[in-house]
Amino acid sequence: MPGLKQLKKPIEGHLSEFKKIFRETAKSRIYLLDIITNYILKAKGKQMRPLFVIYSSLLFDEVNESSYRAATLIELMHTATLVHDDVVDDSMERRSRFSINALWKNKAAVLVGDYLLSRGLLIALEHKEHQLLEIVSKAVKDMSEGELLQIEKARKLDIS
Repeated sequence: MPGLKQLKKPIEGHLSEFKKIFRETAKSRIYLLDIITNYILKAKGKQMRPLFVIYSSLLFDEVNESSYRAATLIELMHTATLVHDDVVDDSMERRSRFSINALWKNKAAVLVGDYLLSRGLLIALEHKEHQLLEIVSKAVKDMSEGELLQIEKARKLDIS
């Protein structure tokens, strides 16, 4: 079974272009927000979602600007959900580093998560990627409902 490095190798150029767009999209003119997003970007994960988007683009057509926007939106949304999840779970660590809420408190963490989500949605809206917006908006709705269902079920002791 191929490792992650082997999977990334054929699309290194595309991943590099994605990273450039992702970093640019996450930037803010608000100093505190920029510090926090830079902190998040330094602890990047495996970035599997952009990998899937790029390979899917190659499978069905070609990698283009729309592919990079989709990968950026998905990664921003994923990052936002992780920041929000740390607040919900009161987690003090993420990827062996302090979580955003541990360093900057819950209020800042929620607002940063909201910012990342809105930046992702805006990049699609600015380029009239309405189908992408519809797909991602439904995913966010489903994730939110799932998290709330989990909270609801966790309070009931009569479940098997």
